[in-house]
Amino acid sequence: MKQVVLAVMILLGVGKVFAQQQSFLDNQKMFPKVGVAYRDKEEQLKKEFEKKGLEYPAKYIFLRSFKLDSELEIWVKNKATDTFRLFKSYRVCTLSGKMGPKRKEGDQQVPEGFYYINDFNPNSNYHLSLGINYPNFSDKILSDQKKPGNEIYIHGSCLTIGCIPLTDEFIEEVYILAVNAKNAGQDFIPVHVFPVKFGRTRSMEYLQGVKLNPDDKTSTKFWADLKTAYDYFEQHHRLPVVLVDNKGQYIM
Repeated sequence: MKQVVLAVMILLGVGKVFAQQQSFLDNQKMFPKVGVAYRDKEEQLKKEFEKKGLEYPAKYIFLRSFKLDSELEIWVKNKATDTFRLFKSYRVCTLSGKMGPKRKEGDQQVPEGFYYINDFNPNSNYHLSLGINYPNFSDKILSDQKKPGNEIYIHGSCLTIGCIPLTDEFIEEVYILAVNAKNAGQDFIPVHVFPVKFGRTRSMEYLQGVKLNPDDKTSTKFWADLKTAYDYFEQHHRLPVVLVDNKGQYIM
């Protein structure tokens, strides 16, 4: 009996060591769709990084999405003290809702604001998906208190109601880059979602004609705050420090 107990203890010990040694990357690759994505895409990504003079895999990544312009940018760096460099811009398949933040469940709005990836779903019904932490602190104050909505993802399948959809081919690349960064220790991968690309004249002209409220004071202030963060990153290629006051307003 003692020998049986000892054998069980040894097996449990080996299992514990294995679990401790298994990295986030190793765990993700065990899922079929992620494993296939790495097999099909990793060499291509390495070549693209090399062509742009970037070190692969990136230890830090930053995502910016622009609703009207239907773009998702991936910025990368390998040291905390480095500035970010643009790796690639992906086409977003379609837009759900309209300009303006998400404020309640079922409004079909894509959120606008400052978020981070809080979920990796290798078994998504939309191929692969990366969740963002909507509602954030600002949303929790300004959105419907009972039903603000949730489960906002960057995902594949090229269709959406309130999320950020890519083709399956593109989400595989983005997913791999996010897995690599998390595996390297980046627990909070920032995602900034803007109504438009503020540096693009035609997009800004369109936004100026949009009103969230009859007096337009709310939208003007909200988008001005988002633009402040956008402008800071454009100038410095570093992330701005964004806080939220007790009224839910962003403070830079």
